[in-house]
Amino acid sequence: MQEIVLETNHPYHLPPEWAKQSGVMLTWPHRETIWAETLEDIDHVLVAVAKQITCREKLVISCFDQSHLQHINTLLKSGGVAVNNVAMYVAPCNDIWVRDHGPLSILHQHKTILLDFIFNGWGNKYPCANDNEITRSLHAQHAFGSTHLKSVEMVLEGGAIEVDGKGTLLTTSRCLLAKTRNPSMAKSEIIQQLQQLLGIKKILWLNHGYLAGDDTDGHIDTLARFTDPHTICYTRCTDKKDEHYTALCAMENELHTFTDYQNNPYQCVPLPWPQARYANDDGRRLPLTYANFLIINDAVLVPTYDDPADTEALNILAACFKEREIIGINCLPVIQWYGSLHCMTMQLPLGVLS
Repeated sequence: MQEIVLETNHPYHLPPEWAKQSGVMLTWPHRETIWAETLEDIDHVLVAVAKQITCREKLVISCFDQSHLQHINTLLKSGGVAVNNVAMYVAPCNDIWVRDHGPLSILHQHKTILLDFIFNGWGNKYPCANDNEITRSLHAQHAFGSTHLKSVEMVLEGGAIEVDGKGTLLTTSRCLLAKTRNPSMAKSEIIQQLQQLLGIKKILWLNHGYLAGDDTDGHIDTLARFTDPHTICYTRCTDKKDEHYTALCAMENELHTFTDYQNNPYQCVPLPWPQARYANDDGRRLPLTYANFLIINDAVLVPTYDDPADTEALNILAACFKEREIIGINCLPVIQWYGSLHCMTMQLPLGVLS
């Protein structure tokens, strides 16, 4: 891997998710992961996601071994996926959450650089050695073409940050400042790194909001998302008897105090509250959220949960993304392991894939 030295006298830019994309990454689970007993269910979800992506852009898939690669290829073909837009590589994983172990793509002087931050299993909660190697393994196999890769000695997960494309970053203090991630870094040092590496000028810190069952210490992509530089969609709980009500109301109040890059109040759009569901494995409440959508070229893929609120969520997001097709993806099999659609995908902006 070629070592890239970032020049601090030239601006960097982390593009927003709605910027034109060259492709999306998936990390496909296998029998050596926690998904072993539900592989057929999760395979169906991943094939559905792959079909929508490959209609519009390319797809990069990490596989366990050659046999697994062939199995996935068979699944994709039988599911009507445009396999000519799929590239598969052997890069074994611990889990599927590529949003957190995949690279962040920054633009610098009209070129793209992939930043490979450390992934430590959300504060050393879970085994993650294989996941932390996937980006470097893919790069060594030329999965990203000639795009340069830089390793960064800082723990940062893609699900922990949201950007508006205008220099503003939205995050949660509970996650980004967790001492299980960067214990030797003060808040000021973390801010400096985000400013320098991602081109951030303004950080909006949410101090409230959580979802039961979330193992990430409050990833922003489960709570609040930019839909454009002036609009934030967010998870709202309207049930006063629910354990989330107080914290999510406090988060809602915080969001209404934030201003955009032009110092105007955001348009804050609430997303509906799905009914409680619980894990088959241990009975824990699951972190269902409609905020975990994925923006791709000309479409938005939205997690659904066979819930009465699904239709309302799709309609609300259709109003936010008037120029994009809104497509629901049944994510009940995914949420059983405490993540959803955005968590299991990572977009690559135009210029990364040839």
